[in-house]
Amino acid sequence: MAKQNSVIAFYDERMLAHEPNIDVPFLPGRMDKRVRSLLSGLGVPWKYPEHPARLSAIRHLLELEPVPGVTFEAGMPATREQLGRVHTSSYLDSIYHLRGKSAWLDVDTTAVSPGSVEAAEVAAGTAVAAVEAVVAGRAESSFALVRPPGHHAEPVRARGFCLFNNVAVAAAHARAALGCQRVMIIDWDAHHGNGTQDIFWADPDVLFFDIHRASPFYPGTGSLEEVGVGLGDGTNVNVPLPADAGDIAYLKAFREILVPAAEWFRPDLILVSTGFDPHSHDLALNVSYDGFSAMTGILQSLARRQCGGRLVFVLEGGYNLISLSRGVRSVLQVLAGDEPHEPGLRGLAEVEAAAAFHRSAFVAEPDASDTQSDAGSDEPSGAT
Repeated sequence: MAKQNSVIAFYDERMLAHEPNIDVPFLPGRMDKRVRSLLSGLGVPWKYPEHPARLSAIRHLLELEPVPGVTFEAGMPATREQLGRVHTSSYLDSIYHLRGKSAWLDVDTTAVSPGSVEAAEVAAGTAVAAVEAVVAGRAESSFALVRPPGHHAEPVRARGFCLFNNVAVAAAHARAALGCQRVMIIDWDAHHGNGTQDIFWADPDVLFFDIHRASPFYPGTGSLEEVGVGLGDGTNVNVPLPADAGDIAYLKAFREILVPAAEWFRPDLILVSTGFDPHSHDLALNVSYDGFSAMTGILQSLARRQCGGRLVFVLEGGYNLISLSRGVRSVLQVLAGDEPHEPGLRGLAEVEAAAAFHRSAFVAEPDASDTQSDAGSDEPSGAT
């Protein structure tokens, strides 16, 4: 068994080569015309939101403010066999054909640049490497810092900036090659993981729990009634939330829905599709850094009770570079042994100390005569 609080963060610079640039010529065709028509209708300049600085900002912060106990390793490209467990052969052929090219893949503006296919292979393979490290006992937990993200990618379609479904590839590899019979996937990204849900829709051996901002927020899926089908009926759990939901709602869902579901399911491994766009800086929801810390603490405790602590985080969304990088660090701190912060409690001790310091200026202390008078009032009636 791995040493408690041992953590490996996986990072690979090859993933920085995914850099769609809408100003360069794309492959000609109807898709290019449709996307450019949509962008021109915005009336404001548009840049591709999922860009290399998302990863470099995280690495830069972790170099400036290292988390003791966290070590770094490089990733690896996923093989066709690994990708083929969750994506069809025809889809993989279509993506491989775009190696070295620029193209639009979906009208939601999912695109590739010349280095994107290799970057996506490394992203999926790095998620696999993070799982292998934990299952082999080299670390109790791991964090795959990857891009492009993956949870919107379906078996036959790229969507939402996602090419390959990284967490699904990792989960399928754990079951097919590493001896894990039951895998639980938790998705706390602000957007519903439609691709992950689709891939494991009828699979009774993967429990998918997704908490997200409710439809019509992109991608519009993830209602309460979407619970899976066939043998997988009941192993798909969605918790859609309103736009102003924050820490209290997330933690209530974790403690009252996720934990009982996991205890019923008894996973061999827990994976987390980890988006930081629920943070208030990203404008989708109102989760705080302490909220991410507390959720990580719940999952770490759950993993230790259920599956020997085996817990793997895989990066998804998060587009404000400050909240993204600091959110990642808040997760790594808990994995490495820091006590999780309960949201809303930060600063209370300081306020109490300040109140004690200032109170005498506003509230008169009782004098000795008042004290004696109060004491005298306690004497029995009729006393002399």
